[in-house]
Amino acid sequence: MSLSEPAVAAADLSPSVATGQRAIHDHDLTYPLWPPLVAGCPRSSTETMAYPLEVAYDYAALAPDVVTALFARDDVPADASAWAPLLPPLHPGLVRGIGGTSLLDASALFDTDVPVLLKDESRNPTWSHKDRLNLCAVSAAALSGAPGVVVASSGNHGASAAAMAAAVGLPCVVVMSTGGPPAVESFVGAYGATVLSVPRDARWSVVKDIVDRLGFQPVSNQTVTHTGHPFGPEGYKTIAYELFVELGHRVPAAVFVPAGYGELLYGVWKGFEELRLLGVADRVPAIHAAEVAGRDVIASALRSGLPAVTVQATPTDAYSVATTTGGYRATHVMTYTTGSVVGVDDAGMLAAQDLLARFGMWQELSGVIGVAGLRRRLAAGATFDGPVVCICTSSGFKDKNALRYQPIATAADWASISAVLTARGITA
Repeated sequence: MSLSEPAVAAADLSPSVATGQRAIHDHDLTYPLWPPLVAGCPRSSTETMAYPLEVAYDYAALAPDVVTALFARDDVPADASAWAPLLPPLHPGLVRGIGGTSLLDASALFDTDVPVLLKDESRNPTWSHKDRLNLCAVSAAALSGAPGVVVASSGNHGASAAAMAAAVGLPCVVVMSTGGPPAVESFVGAYGATVLSVPRDARWSVVKDIVDRLGFQPVSNQTVTHTGHPFGPEGYKTIAYELFVELGHRVPAAVFVPAGYGELLYGVWKGFEELRLLGVADRVPAIHAAEVAGRDVIASALRSGLPAVTVQATPTDAYSVATTTGGYRATHVMTYTTGSVVGVDDAGMLAAQDLLARFGMWQELSGVIGVAGLRRRLAAGATFDGPVVCICTSSGFKDKNALRYQPIATAADWASISAVLTARGITA
């Protein structure tokens, strides 16, 4: 297919070596790069199992000096577009300071002899890791001439898609579950998106109607098991690239990743795998998937030997990773990594959330599940032979219980103030 005019402008920005799309589970099932195939692999998916696609690249087309320029740099670039050769084509309107997030040393918080580092994805433009995904997914929608984008989202994905769509002039519809945090709903709407609130189980059917009737490109899932947008997870590879540079041109021993559908998990793993394929790194770190205990879609798929499963819903406040529908991306990663799947309950996440808040980083509950997973593994006696990274995905302002901290009402006289301070351990 021919690309829309923005694709021509994107050529200078994005000298991408992307060549097409392929099934993650079978690289022989290939398709052209355009248009994005947003309903999984057409030849292998069935009524009960959908297989996701990814973007394929001609790595041999990268000249050695380009590889050196990409990965021998001393500092992490301020925008993910700096990694353009290894990403799908990018829209020039989305150079917006995505990526380049801080890596903080939090070793003192953990009972281990190796460095523990926190990758703070709340530093992205809409305060979450989803900006990296939508850099690629919304670029694809705009460059392929879609009249708009639609997303089913609990918050982070919707806000990010809305912001990126606004930047390229595309209408955006965000389909949210009823009962979400009001502040998050307003946050999504602030970017000009049309925000719909529907029962959780109806979200995907609403998305499908908008896709089928209006031609909007979905940047979230619309299949029986999760596939999502094939271009989106490519943006998460840049986390691996950044970590390689930030760690002095080496890979960590282990990475703990918040996991639900598995898009972040897959993108981080693929980024490290590309470093190995390009000869930049000699190994891929152990990737640990931290998922909500009781909604263990990844562990259940691995136990059953299935590509992906659907599980029953159990209560949790970690709404950003509280999926009941799994996807093959996660199963694929956990089949090829030496890492583990760690189930974490809300109490474990709350403890990790409070721990990081006292450290000076406030994350939503879902954002600290990787930290909680590491704490659980350490408590079980796990050891590591090098630096460990926990990816922290989103600002605490998006937490379902963001208002649980309230000011203390008190009179203004010193006796009253002093009594409150003393009760808090603050004395002269």
